[in-house]
This record gives sequence, structure tokens and C-alpha cells, in this order.
Amino acid sequence: MASHGIKDQVAIIGVGCTPFAEHWDKSLDDLIIDAAHATYASAGVAQTDVDAFWFGTSQSAASGLAMAGPLKIQGKPVTRVENYCATGSEAMRQAAYAVASGAYDVVMAVGAEKVKDGGYQGLNAFPIPTDGTQRTLTAAGMFSLILPAYSSKYGVDEDQLRYVVARIAEKNHFNGARNPLAQFRRETSAEKICQMAAVAGKLSVFDCAGVADGAAGVILCRAEDAHRYCDNPLYIKALSMVAGTGAGSLDPDYDYTTLDECRWAADDAYAQAGVADPRSEIAVAEVHDCFTPTELLLMEDLGFSERGRAWQDELDGAFALDGRLPVNTDGGLKSFGHPVGASGLRMLYEVWLQLRGEAPDDRSIPVTGRTLGLTHNLGGYPGEMVSFVGIYGTEPG
Repeated sequence: MASHGIKDQVAIIGVGCTPFAEHWDKSLDDLIIDAAHATYASAGVAQTDVDAFWFGTSQSAASGLAMAGPLKIQGKPVTRVENYCATGSEAMRQAAYAVASGAYDVVMAVGAEKVKDGGYQGLNAFPIPTDGTQRTLTAAGMFSLILPAYSSKYGVDEDQLRYVVARIAEKNHFNGARNPLAQFRRETSAEKICQMAAVAGKLSVFDCAGVADGAAGVILCRAEDAHRYCDNPLYIKALSMVAGTGAGSLDPDYDYTTLDECRWAADDAYAQAGVADPRSEIAVAEVHDCFTPTELLLMEDLGFSERGRAWQDELDGAFALDGRLPVNTDGGLKSFGHPVGASGLRMLYEVWLQLRGEAPDDRSIPVTGRTLGLTHNLGGYPGEMVSFVGIYGTEPG
């Protein structure tokens, strides 16, 4: 990869997040205000201390005015960012590079989405015309293709594999039930999920992330200035965003058992951060479990499991709260919900809590001496996506 990274040049000094829910009583303005003020309070700064702003949203607004208006930001740059479901992470990445460049001292990124009362029950995919050779399946349909492909390649019984991904949902709902900000706060069992009617392939509705409204924010500054604002900041070790060509659905060799863009982003991020063995160096990870088979593949693409072994690691509890590498300790997209523009920053909020020892006792990760956290965010479908991986640490150097 061509990226040299910005390791230890930028620090995170505050993160905030609203509840993710069907906010019938809140507007997009309300969510932006709530997230922004929670983030200011976390960092101990005033809005006037912030030099520039980035606003991530997929479909709720078309310009920076949607953030500048409710926050009464005047005379400062507010940049609207969109990159599918990786929008929030992209807003933060651009803000971080602006600090690293020397252009600004203190910056803010906010991601927000308001869709539940916008006339659609889900996200409104733009009806771009094609010649008929591109995919026509729903997102759930596309990601459901992972299961038969993985079963065939690695010789795992299809019914057993279906149970494995239901266990992923069980794990994430267990974690989300302990999170007061999560959209779905009820535990459920893999057995019950397997008994539900299928909505795409073998996936039930409980294998799919919920559609929610919500917002989250982060404030960044130069690493050398961090302790002016915060006693225990997090330091950015790596930020990687990659895109594919979108040709996977046309490629006869694409087999749906790896998400190439996610693997490329992970390799780049590990190189930037100097991570040689993510399984032993990462303390906690928040990954993009838009559908349960996605998390299965990500465990291998991110290097947390050997190829063809993630299904067994899931059964062994490797990624549970008390496992060797806890994954989606806040419930993930599956339980926390997925307001597209906010999800990437919501992941960072959880890593912030966990690495600083501020997560509630009933969902805190074990003390292992590891000091790195990872967030992974993707946008698109198998074979045609963008992907982000960020790595953060409690210590510089």
C-alpha cells in the first residue's frame, strides 16, 4: 500500500454518542446537537475551541449546512462527507489528516443519520440504471451468499454454519443488552434465531442489523497537545480506507469467502501501526457486522482467525466478552443499530470506553496488558465495497 500513515501524530481527546433508536421525537438537528454537546463535554472544550468540522451522513443531508445550522457554527469550514456505511469513519479520517497536515489544531467529526420517519423503513438505495449485468439482490441477499460459499470451500456442514452465525447474533445481543445506548437490549439464543423464518438465503431478521436514527462525534488534536485537554487520550496508530473496483459480482473467480477490500485495509493499517500479530496485540475490536456472516468472514480477513477456522473460534467463544479477543462489546451493528453516517464513530466511542477502563463492569474486557483497539467499517456488498480499518492506542510511541 502507498500510505505512510500518521502514527502518533493525532490524539483523540473526546468522543460522544446518542442512543441509537427509532427517534420519532427527535429531528436530525436534535441528534447532531446531542452528539456534539456530549463530545464537547467528553473533551472538556467549547465549540469555539474547534477550528474545523466534518459531517458524515449518507442520506440525511447534502451539505455542511445541516451541521452548521443547528450548532450555529459561523465562519468555519464544515465539510459534508459520504462513503456508504463507512461514512462516519471517513469523516474522522479526513479530520485526522487535516490535523496531521498542520492545517488545524483542534477538529471535530460528527456522523448522523435520521431515516425512520423519512418515508422509508430502510435506506433508500439510489436506482442507478445498469445494463442488467450488475447485482439486483438486496443487501441481505448478497451477504447471505457467504454461507453456502464458505460451507463448500471449507467443508463445514451448512446447518452447523447456520448455527455458528446465529451464535454471533447471540453474542452481540448479549453485549447489547448491557448497553444503555443500544437499539435492541434483549438477549436471545442462537437456537431461537435458527427457528425464525428466513428473509434471505438462510438468514433470519435477527441475522440483520437494525435500521436506526442516531449520531456520534469525536474531537481530535495534535498528539503533543493532547494532555492540555485530557489526562488519558487515545493516540491514532493507523487509519486505512480502501476501495475496490466494484467488479466482484461480475468476476467468475470471486467466491464470497473473503471481503478483499477489508483484507487490504487491514493489511495497510497493520503496516502503519506496526502490528505483526493482531490476535495477540489487539485488546478489543468493533467490526461491521451488518449481517452475521459478515462478522464470520471479518475474523479471518482481519487476521483474528486462521482461514477456514473462524467458525470454530466463534463456537469456542474466542470473541466473547471474556474471550481472547472481545469483538463488538457494545452489541455491534446487530444490537446497537446502524444509522449509517454514525456507525463508524459509534465504534470509536466503544473503543474509547474500553481502552480507558470506562465501560460498565458487566461488559468490560479482561485486563490483558494489551493497549490497542481496532475499528472496522465497510460500505457496499461482497465484491463491491469500500472498507476502513482504524487502530488506536493508549500510549504514544
